[in-house]
Amino acid sequence: MLTTDSGSTPRAPADSDDRRALRWSPWRAVVGFGVVSLAADMVYEGARSVYGPLLASLGASALIVGVITGAGEAAALALRLVSGPLADRTRRYWTLTTVGYALTAVCVPLLAVTPRLGAAGLVAAAVLIVVERLGKAVRSPAKSVLLADAAGAVGMGRGMGVHKALDQVGAFAGPLLLAALTTAAGGLLWPGLAGLAVPGALAMVLLLLLHRRAGIAHPRDAAVGARDERDDPAQHASLPASFGWFAVACALCTAGLMTFGLIGFHLAQTGLVPAAGVPLLYAAAMAAAAVAALATGAAYDRIGARVLLVLPILVALVPPLAFTSGLAVAAGGVLVWGAALGVQDSTVKAFVADLVPRTRRATAYGIFAAIQAAGALVGGVAAGALYDSARGGLFAAVAAAQATAMLILVRVLTRTRPR
Repeated sequence: MLTTDSGSTPRAPADSDDRRALRWSPWRAVVGFGVVSLAADMVYEGARSVYGPLLASLGASALIVGVITGAGEAAALALRLVSGPLADRTRRYWTLTTVGYALTAVCVPLLAVTPRLGAAGLVAAAVLIVVERLGKAVRSPAKSVLLADAAGAVGMGRGMGVHKALDQVGAFAGPLLLAALTTAAGGLLWPGLAGLAVPGALAMVLLLLLHRRAGIAHPRDAAVGARDERDDPAQHASLPASFGWFAVACALCTAGLMTFGLIGFHLAQTGLVPAAGVPLLYAAAMAAAAVAALATGAAYDRIGARVLLVLPILVALVPPLAFTSGLAVAAGGVLVWGAALGVQDSTVKAFVADLVPRTRRATAYGIFAAIQAAGALVGGVAAGALYDSARGGLFAAVAAAQATAMLILVRVLTRTRPR
């Protein structure tokens, strides 16, 4: 049974047959979360695909693009240090999930007005990008707990992989929708950004339906479950040391996997791809992410966490491929970037769920994300600075970070037996 918000009193259906009809199976719940993520990803991944060209049109340099997008990713990760423990303490997993999605649904379409704000446009865009990422921070630990409850019943790796694949369908469709709207508007970005309000509204409607069907429980059952988990000593157990080392390794991967904002900036500024075409490459990256999530998720259930050793290899390949002057090679780098992102957002989360007690999962996801935030911020700023001044140094720094991450991962995987 999926976790419900504490303090709530779910309405009991008239009889047990009605309850069984309303309550979704674990696979249906996994797919339900995936469809919500699909709609939401159309919104923020569609916008994310043009952050580089949008910020450049508002007067940003490569360094400013790196700082803004890096700060956004850092915010999306760092605030989870607060929202994760808050979710475990209050058990308001659905409330936090809903608030987080609402911030995304509102902030992204508002980016459409930034080109009309003159000198204030760049500042407004930066604020909206960061606040949208804060929405991700608010919802992610709570949603991950709800998803893990369902995925655990069908295979953690497969469940997370299927969810991520559906998520990536939206991440693929969103940039395509934005590209179509931008092309129809003669290359203007703002009509496409405004059009993303439609999938944003759809995501909110689907989330309410998912809450009703996957979250319904008998009032007495919900109360007993809440009491038993709060009395469980595991609620206050320390997180294992292997979790900390794994978080550090993944932070090094996050630092090396620079934001697509900088990659998109490179593609547009070098003339390899017109601004309206950047979302098309981003959509291809999202398709690669879906394939990587499904493949590594299935492999995780079969052979275990050693499949994660592929992650630092993928990350190390991205800069020398993406930051070239040839379109074919750069496109290959974008696909590798997408594959690495797919592994990070699915199979990595499955291993975190298996490393820690269930009652500490939201807290663990929050701490894990906060450590990733440091990597995202450092990586975003460093990549933006080195892109202009010493691109060879950027390639070397990423390679060194991934070599270190590989060594730490090998240490963790040889000494850890997931729960």
